[in-house]
Amino acid sequence: MEILDMDLNAEVIGFGALNVDKLYSVGKIAGKDEESFIKKETDTPGGSAANTIIGLSRLGCSTSIIGKIAEDDDGDLIEYNLAINGVYTNNLIYSETGATGKCLGFVDEEGERCLYIDPGVNDDIKIGEINPLNIMRCKIMHYTSFVGDSFKTQIELLEKLNDATILSFDPGMLYVQKGFVELEPILKRTNILLINEPELRLLCNNDKAPLKELAIGLLDHGIETVVVKQGSKGVFAMDNSQECFVESFECDVVDTTGAGDSFNSGFLYSFLQGYDLEKSCRIGNWVASKSIEGFGVDKFPSLKDLMEFI
Repeated sequence: MEILDMDLNAEVIGFGALNVDKLYSVGKIAGKDEESFIKKETDTPGGSAANTIIGLSRLGCSTSIIGKIAEDDDGDLIEYNLAINGVYTNNLIYSETGATGKCLGFVDEEGERCLYIDPGVNDDIKIGEINPLNIMRCKIMHYTSFVGDSFKTQIELLEKLNDATILSFDPGMLYVQKGFVELEPILKRTNILLINEPELRLLCNNDKAPLKELAIGLLDHGIETVVVKQGSKGVFAMDNSQECFVESFECDVVDTTGAGDSFNSGFLYSFLQGYDLEKSCRIGNWVASKSIEGFGVDKFPSLKDLMEFI
């Protein structure tokens, strides 16, 4: 019970799918009717929300995560990984049936990837399984995507959030494909939108307009900060008082799978520190550059690393 009391003070709580990433290094990513070969296999705990939350924990933030796992080896691996990275695990939900979610990822020699999701028990989270006392004092609630019905639970949870809680939202392509209208209940409550350029253009149904124009439309909709991740180019960000573009850092690319999630870690850490938009994006880019130099969360930097960079 003592850990419950501790978790009331978690600064950031994630809510998203929990998966074991089964990553395969391949000669190339095969297209239709093509073949490739596997050079190496790595199993690492993942999921977009979990990656971001672990990144924040490594940067010294108190964190927790809402997610569901089964009582199997993959579930044990996820729980252990969260615990050893300092993430409070009391918001985990355990299923007596089914299987823990999996993400099959194929990564080529340039670090590019394709992913296939097996959601498992992720898609069976009910609002009654979430203890509202555990989320009352968090400063940031960070939403990421589910494949199925847990999306509805995320919408229901919005009514239970403290008015002072910042909602950070990284929809990913799975949610963006639902369309603006279906996402609107979450977007109306979103304070910080973290999204990549293809997702933004699909969400706004506009593949030609300047990013600034699209961002202004979302700001007019009530979102306070729009951050557009552009991969190796860098990041464009805008709020109601400023805008910036920050180039990415050069690095040795091994696996880009967690790049966007690790950027979120750096950006949200910076937000909690009260840094301005440009500095927050710069730190986010730096954290992302460190993360893609290895597989999974192994290369996510520590607070000591970040302080040396700053």
